[in-house]
Amino acid sequence: MKVIIVDDEPLALDILETFIQQIPELTLVSRCVNAFEANQALLDHDIDLMFLDIQMPQMTGLEFLKTLPNPPMVIFTTAFPNFALEGFELNVLDYLLKPIAADRFLKAVNKAKEHYTKQKASEIAEAGDDKNFFFVKADKKLVKINYHEITYIEGLKDYVIIWLEQNRIITLQTMKSLEDKLDLRSFKRIHRSFIVNLDKVTAVNGNMVELYFKGQLKQLPVGKNYKDELLEIINHNKL
Repeated sequence: MKVIIVDDEPLALDILETFIQQIPELTLVSRCVNAFEANQALLDHDIDLMFLDIQMPQMTGLEFLKTLPNPPMVIFTTAFPNFALEGFELNVLDYLLKPIAADRFLKAVNKAKEHYTKQKASEIAEAGDDKNFFFVKADKKLVKINYHEITYIEGLKDYVIIWLEQNRIITLQTMKSLEDKLDLRSFKRIHRSFIVNLDKVTAVNGNMVELYFKGQLKQLPVGKNYKDELLEIINHNKL
């Protein structure tokens, strides 16, 4: 599971990082000192689990969580027990009181691992069904998108552009929320701003993916945080 820590206290960040490093199933992606850094980390990476402090300057953890349309699993960390009820109303996975004990941390992580396993099993089951389309909201209506017609997808701030074989669809949502709708067998995120249909890719040239769009060669950048997974797919002859 890919993890970020969000806390304005350096000592709290250090303690959580030490705990995380001792669990092979967890990979720490980013240490964030405020909600704005955390928001950028969520845009840049596919985060599975977020350890989120509640009492932070500028924006509290509770306020930040309410801004996220599709948050990852969340475990609150705080020195104040009076926020527990509101936290659970936001469907947080667990609530750790500071100073965080190692056994209590491990219990919360085991709960996250169980939830993560069930979630991935559900995604695999959905990817294996016979549906070959999904719907997005665009132009005040629900528009049907066929998987095989998608060439690539481009993120632009709060909007996503779906580039189809003959036209484009612009929808108000995040890349992560759209990624959750995609057929996991055929699509790969290669950059914070791009998802490609692997069936349309003709070559990988250095840090660029090549494909043809409307009869012309199109090159899309591959982000350094996504390149290893893309090369792994290629090396296993899945592309």
